Amino acid sequence: MKVRIQKLRPDAFLPEYAHGPDEDAGMDLRAVEELVLEPGAPQAVPTGLAIELPAGYEAQVRPRSGLALKHSITLPNAPATIDPGYRGEIKVILLNLGRESYRVHAGDRIAQMVIARYERIEWEEGTLNNSRRGTGGFGSSGR
Repeated sequence: MKVRIQKLRPDAFLPEYAHGPDEDAGMDLRAVEELVLEPGAPQAVPTGLAIELPAGYEAQVRPRSGLALKHSITLPNAPATIDPGYRGEIKVILLNLGRESYRVHAGDRIAQMVIARYERIEWEEGTLNNSRRGTGGFGSSGR
């Protein structure tokens, strides 16, 4: 599948699969600016990219496991959704859950992006069918 992408800045990096598309679901997104993430203060980190997704597809932006494990850096809205109608710059909201400041450098891999199909639905109002679970919610399956 081909997706149109635009570099909004000449120093932007195209998303890449670290190990190729047969081994990785997510493509790395990179920062185009240097900034410091202070603990507890989320920031929108620019990538310098905009995309044009076809109808029926979304881009999901997810945390990188290495940043999460080694530096407590995550995405507070993970997975973030980029809708097919959005044409603005992709910015990644990063949050430092650690105790120390964390410096993001231009070119750093800051998140992963997965392109996924979604279904369009129409609501049909009415009484719901019964299920074994019923209305059991949080903790209903045990511990």
